[in-house]
Amino acid sequence: MLRSKIGGIGYYVPEKVVTNHDLTKVMDTSDEWIQERTGILERRYGKKHEETTTSMAARASTVAIERAGIQKEEVDFIIFATLSPDYYFPGCGVLLQRELGITNTAAGALDIRNQCSGFLYGLTVGDQFIRTGMYKNVLVVGAEMHSMGLDFTTRGRNVTVIFGDGAGAVVLQPTEEENKGILSTCLHSDGTYAEKLAFINPGAHGGYHAKYLEEPADYGYSDAEYGEMFITQRMIDEGMLFPYMDGPFVFKMAVQKFPEVIIEALDKAGLQKEDLDMVIPHQANLRISQFVQKRLGLRDSQIWNNIQKFGNTTAASVPIALCEAYEAGAVKPGDLVCLAAFGSGFTWGAAVLRW
Repeated sequence: MLRSKIGGIGYYVPEKVVTNHDLTKVMDTSDEWIQERTGILERRYGKKHEETTTSMAARASTVAIERAGIQKEEVDFIIFATLSPDYYFPGCGVLLQRELGITNTAAGALDIRNQCSGFLYGLTVGDQFIRTGMYKNVLVVGAEMHSMGLDFTTRGRNVTVIFGDGAGAVVLQPTEEENKGILSTCLHSDGTYAEKLAFINPGAHGGYHAKYLEEPADYGYSDAEYGEMFITQRMIDEGMLFPYMDGPFVFKMAVQKFPEVIIEALDKAGLQKEDLDMVIPHQANLRISQFVQKRLGLRDSQIWNNIQKFGNTTAASVPIALCEAYEAGAVKPGDLVCLAAFGSGFTWGAAVLRW
């Protein structure tokens, strides 16, 4: 039976290291406070005017393509997951194609907006393309340039201290090897609490979303101000153009959904948690990963965490962590690996694969 395998993998993080102590210079926080709540020690920030979500994705993709043993012109399809695109439109998929210099191949490009679970969604879509025989080399990318859109004041510290920049990429290829490659995937969503973790402005909601907020919002425009409904002066003046997160609520949802979807994906593959060699969770919060580890009864060697040095890189976190584990020899041929993510939407998912 034809299924897909990860034929090549790569990641890239910027050189600039930003420590918790660095953040204390611009906001009222502390290294102890950040570590206690998130487990994060440092994160990476891209160079302004030099690096973008797309340029980082290109660096990671180049490594993945080389390891897959193909030429970049052989990429049939690009799937790009991010919440921090270079432009509002067009999406980063075509920009990555241009950055890689393969516009003459006319390969298709798909952009995915599923935030923290974006890579899992992209991996699942790519898996189906491979299984049906439509494509042979699908490039799946997760990349984020969070540092360009965070609130570096005390007002934004609860969100800003968490996020970092980076990119990860894989090349999916077909395989007929028995018990090899992606064995199962599971995807879920529930939009009930969409505003609990959201980047609402700028947007085309025109204030309509306020009906879903516990505290209705007034963004200071009238029906006559059509030209200001996307971004208003009040949004700028009052700092409404930054991400919002209800941390405790998101934490409670994540620690419930992570174990559930991992067990579901294992069941779908006819396997049990005892069969796992490695779990690569989305690096949202070290406390969440530790909770999942305890709930599943995993040893320290069975779960990979790198949020301590990279922060939360959203769609990029799973491929970055997987690649790092692979390069460290913690993921070896024949190992059973589970990838899992939960994030804004809410959306969540998992994939079980034999390396």
